[in-house]
Amino acid sequence: MKSESNPRARFWLDLMQWRQHLSRPLLVAGLLALSLSATARDSEPKARTANQVAGTWRMVSATLETNGGVEHPYGENPQGMLVFTSDMHFVEVLTDGDTPRFTSGARGGGSDEENRRAMASSIGFFGTYSVDEQGQFAGNRVEGATFPNWVGGVRTTKELQLRVDGERMHETFTRPDGGRFRAEFVRAR
Repeated sequence: MKSESNPRARFWLDLMQWRQHLSRPLLVAGLLALSLSATARDSEPKARTANQVAGTWRMVSATLETNGGVEHPYGENPQGMLVFTSDMHFVEVLTDGDTPRFTSGARGGGSDEENRRAMASSIGFFGTYSVDEQGQFAGNRVEGATFPNWVGGVRTTKELQLRVDGERMHETFTRPDGGRFRAEFVRAR
């Protein structure tokens, strides 16, 4: 193996030749500088912490506090799923598991009462989200929703907080009317 074609071997040969011309203090200073450089690199901030909300979550409870009272907006048997993808998209669908089926069996054929009940006891929306340096939820932007007034809405942690505690996630959303929605989710397995 020729030393000219191997950069590593060439480096060590050059270093040994230079050693003859270097004074001991200069050699020690150079080695100290290399050591400090390696230490500084090791102490640089680590990469962003893992995204804590990424994954699929199933709703296990939901309440809405308004005017001093507490309601169950998705009934006593709430059904819901919240999915956060690693490419920073989300989908959330929440429903009342006890909502009666429509009489007609056709999606567009419900009575006014059936449609009103279905709209009042379910929501579906999707969009993008962000996390902070600690991997905690930092906000979202709604791109589409079954409630059209939410489309284009941006929520910061002022309105919407998601806190992950092990395999559980707690959502608190303060509605524009002052009502406070709370939901608990478990990580889907």
